[in-house]
Amino acid sequence: MNLSTASLIDMLAGLRDGTLTQAQIWEHFDHVTTELDDELQAYNHRTKEKPEAAQGPLAGLPVAIKDVYSETGVPTTASSKMLENYIAPYESTATKRLKEAGMVSLGKVNHDEFAMGATGENSALRISRNPWDTSRVPGGSSSGSSVAVASGMAPVSIATDTGGSIRQPASLTGVVGFKWTYGTVSRYGVIPMASSLDTMGVLSRTVRDAHLVWDAMQGHDPLDATTLDGRIEVSPDIWNRTDLKGVKIGLPKEYFGDGIEAGTREVIEQAKKTLTDLGAELIEVSLPSTDYALAAYYVIVPSEVSSNLARFDGVRFGHITGEEFRDYADWISHTRSEGFGAESKRRIMIGAFALSSGFYDAYYHRASLVRELVRKEFAETFEKVDVLATPVSPMVAWKIGKMDNDPLANYMADIFTVPGALAGIPGLSVPAGYAAPADDASIELPVGLQIMGPKLGEEKVLMVGHLFEQAMQEKINAQRPKVWK
Repeated sequence: MNLSTASLIDMLAGLRDGTLTQAQIWEHFDHVTTELDDELQAYNHRTKEKPEAAQGPLAGLPVAIKDVYSETGVPTTASSKMLENYIAPYESTATKRLKEAGMVSLGKVNHDEFAMGATGENSALRISRNPWDTSRVPGGSSSGSSVAVASGMAPVSIATDTGGSIRQPASLTGVVGFKWTYGTVSRYGVIPMASSLDTMGVLSRTVRDAHLVWDAMQGHDPLDATTLDGRIEVSPDIWNRTDLKGVKIGLPKEYFGDGIEAGTREVIEQAKKTLTDLGAELIEVSLPSTDYALAAYYVIVPSEVSSNLARFDGVRFGHITGEEFRDYADWISHTRSEGFGAESKRRIMIGAFALSSGFYDAYYHRASLVRELVRKEFAETFEKVDVLATPVSPMVAWKIGKMDNDPLANYMADIFTVPGALAGIPGLSVPAGYAAPADDASIELPVGLQIMGPKLGEEKVLMVGHLFEQAMQEKINAQRPKVWK
């Protein structure tokens, strides 16, 4: 079995029939990471000691963990100078449940600082590189997660998705990215960015692997009041379906307008044909609030960022300045200026302004009304169709540094993922093919198809994603990232 391409399902089968051992799996991924990570810069911290034999339904399966999940006694930095030396004193509910199921941590992976960004370039510790072309970004904020899975350094990685931070990097690196309904997995012990939007999720090699990890993590948690009661059960029959007959798939016209690169558009058009060939009925629908969703998101998120990050002041948490200071206010200013990167500062300042006296109603309140409109439109649309299919990103991976001086262009990279995040619905990115970037016709890079479903509609999303994945498997597997060759 080639562990660099094997799914978690395959590994479990190998462990059960004795053709694999937990030690073999661990040693393989440790070796691959040693070989590749100096170039790809995915890991902030690697687990140094081989774990003892694990117990549980997922015993021996390795997982990379985004560096915002607290693990007892393990560095948890949020990829920021502010927490560069922080050792978590407690365990997040999500990682605790995975470890109780028998999964073992390979280490903490890089991301944009405090999960703010769409490229991975905002990390204060390192810049993760796309394994298909190391001069290009892997997407963000879950950059290290996508790089680890796409390059074969990990079979799966748990991450977070606030506005597209799992789905977008999954698309740009050619892996599966699954964000579930807000509240199905506990946020306890995960360093927050925007609490009303932060959603746990997973990047994996297959749709079934994504479900396997989600199933182990989900369920109510008394430590997180936003978790939903009960669990969402998915029928095992969905993995045995061979077609999409009777399934109605909506195509929001607002997601197929101008601004999509020609190569990406062509891949998505072919994906639509594949869905039709599988028996699905494609129906054009409209989500008019899409035009306002991105603007609302970038008011709501900075507002919540400014509140959540206020605790990192060098007194309660975080970096302490070594500079001389005039008074307490000057000391706090130096501490936060040194500890936060440019994107964090930008969002803190925008959020503080939007929440300030005299501006709350003009900005945050109006953005909240737009969010409710987005939720309402999605709910009404899912009365007509089972799921929606859209692009994930308007373009393939771009060059590192291309958007350094253009934060608005950076924010536009999330234009197709933000609306679903505002609505709190499940979304899945599945590899759909390859396209040449606008700046280099000599290479082809991954393109993902996004499948969104109604709240608690994970079964429909996973079923459609799995069948599409199976139909595309031969084509997708024909290419491998540059670093593997």
